[in-house]
Amino acid sequence: MTSTAQPPASGAREAHPDHLGHVIFITAAAAMGGFLFGYDSSVINGAVEGIRGKYDVGSATLAQVIAIALIGCAIGAATAGRIADRIGRIRVMQIAAALFTVSAVGSALPFALWDLAFWRVLGGIAIGMASVIGPAYIAEVAPPAYRGRLGSFQQAAIVIGIAVSQLVNWGILNLADGDQRGKLLGIEAWQVMLGVMVVPAVLYGMLSFVIPESPRFLISVGKVDKAKAILADVEGKNVDLDLRVTEIENAMRSEHKSTFKDLLGSRFGFLPIVWIGIGLSVFQQLVGINVAFYYSATLWQSVGINPSDSFFYSFTTSIINIVGTVIAMMLVDRIGRRPLALIGSTGMALALAFEAWAFSADLIDGKLPHTQGIVALIAAHVFVLFFALSWGVVVWVFLGEMFPNRLRAAALGVAASAQWIANWAITASFPSLSEWNLSGTYVIYTFFALLSIPFVLKFVKETKGKALEEMG
Repeated sequence: MTSTAQPPASGAREAHPDHLGHVIFITAAAAMGGFLFGYDSSVINGAVEGIRGKYDVGSATLAQVIAIALIGCAIGAATAGRIADRIGRIRVMQIAAALFTVSAVGSALPFALWDLAFWRVLGGIAIGMASVIGPAYIAEVAPPAYRGRLGSFQQAAIVIGIAVSQLVNWGILNLADGDQRGKLLGIEAWQVMLGVMVVPAVLYGMLSFVIPESPRFLISVGKVDKAKAILADVEGKNVDLDLRVTEIENAMRSEHKSTFKDLLGSRFGFLPIVWIGIGLSVFQQLVGINVAFYYSATLWQSVGINPSDSFFYSFTTSIINIVGTVIAMMLVDRIGRRPLALIGSTGMALALAFEAWAFSADLIDGKLPHTQGIVALIAAHVFVLFFALSWGVVVWVFLGEMFPNRLRAAALGVAASAQWIANWAITASFPSLSEWNLSGTYVIYTFFALLSIPFVLKFVKETKGKALEEMG
């Protein structure tokens, strides 16, 4: 969609904060929700076999318990934007932190499989809220010149959360002598894995009390002086604050608060820009990235790798994820969001194709042949690298930037909700698909990686360097 708005006259585009370190702290604190998002999403990887053994369930039931959290994610993502527009971004962070904390305690001490599933849903709602409020808040407080890099903090926090969860799981497994059902602190090891999340959840809640509210929200509720003080803090005193507030007020006056009805178009349900956001979110998941984080330990064990090594490979994949994210953070404001997405799609498609080839081999004594095993491990790491340096970061940056002000909160909620539904579809289907044909499953993921290339070329426009008021 082509922007018709004029560049801001207040100097916002060239704004440089007087204390960049403070802006980075604010961004990092908000991105703590992303850390919990990554941690809670991935920690289940270490508990899968423990849950299977304790409750004696098959792959299909187990998949539903794992995937059910994603239904909560969709609910949290769909409602967070509306709640944030009513009570503020910071309050939503505090609600999410409380839900994360309760979910961690409940998941560590379940009475039965059904209430474990309930606590997973509750944690999922928190993840969904964090997935929306993090990028929205960061986009609203970050100066345009830094927004791509600061927006990348959300994905950086997610991948660090994933890596830390895998490292903690590996450490707990070793303390339990390699047995997910071994006793630690009076409960089974997998329960400890799920309960440890209470620590970052409480920290997230504490940090939410020391960062400022979004200036755009403050202006929307008439607290202009507070908004000016925060704008001066995050965009610098060289910005014409009166004109900056006027720009935001004009944008908000000409466009009312976002509601679901605002997203509807006349021909295809949603407006085209909303469909593009949904497409970005869905493609991010349909390449199968979360199989690597929910099932990798189980996957490697299924092709003959012992439990301790499988946990270690899950951790090394998480490190590669961090490396790729750092690369993306360095490049996203230099070469742009769109080129990174295209590079990533190409690399992912090639890596997934090699994985499909490797998994097509017949197992020998329960293991992949040596060559295919090496190719599978390398391709899995390459796939995660290309995802991390591209779609893992740019989708969140796009979703924080691409929508006009009148749509942003509601559209971001719908797009993130679609992402969680796609995530659920992949997560719930993988055990059954892999039992049917593991190689064929990776062929499907390869197809979606390839299909994302023409989607980006035809529909996705670059947002690099534009002020949010220029989107439209």
